[in-house]
Amino acid sequence: MLAGAWLSLQVALAALAIAMALGVVGAMARLAPQPALRASAEAYATLVRGVPELVLMLLVFYGGQGLVGGALEALGLPPVEIDQFMAGVFTLGFIYGAYLSETFRGALLGVPPGQWEAGLAYGMGRGRVFWRLILPQAARLALPGLTNNWLVLLKATALVSVIGLQDMMYLAKQAGSATREPFTYLLWAGAGYLALTSASLLALRLLSRRVSVGVRHGEI
Repeated sequence: MLAGAWLSLQVALAALAIAMALGVVGAMARLAPQPALRASAEAYATLVRGVPELVLMLLVFYGGQGLVGGALEALGLPPVEIDQFMAGVFTLGFIYGAYLSETFRGALLGVPPGQWEAGLAYGMGRGRVFWRLILPQAARLALPGLTNNWLVLLKATALVSVIGLQDMMYLAKQAGSATREPFTYLLWAGAGYLALTSASLLALRLLSRRVSVGVRHGEI
């Protein structure tokens, strides 16, 4: 079970990295002046929120494998199987990137416009204003939403068991079938997820306090 818990944590961390990258790009696109960028980002968020996570997981693993295999066959190349770990990581990252795009968009909008004006008045370029003034403040505002999405993502790693990845849920089901005591091992799996989420919540609360040092209530 410990090996499964470690694998679940690896999947969650790798998926979070992808989700954060997609979330930043999606948030910037939704705030862009170009209608095409805004429409694309909105379509991405709508698609992900409208399709169950399990369906997307199976589509990426089985459908993606078929598409890649067909493309390689057309090129006269040998078939390649999609790695279960990468399929799970990519799918979860793709899903939660849509949710984080809304979190990051709200955080960017939460920074007062006067911050832009002050930076530009000091002679800073727009890029420098964004990286030095806007982004640090937006990161603090995004932390509560990021915390919630991380906790949900961590629990959603149980979905990778359906594509055969030997995570904590997969091992619990296998042990339960072998011993005919599924309830016991599912309880152990539940306790494992609870331990991971509790430790994460504690760490993120400490981080939130640290980044909020010197900030009075109601201030950016």
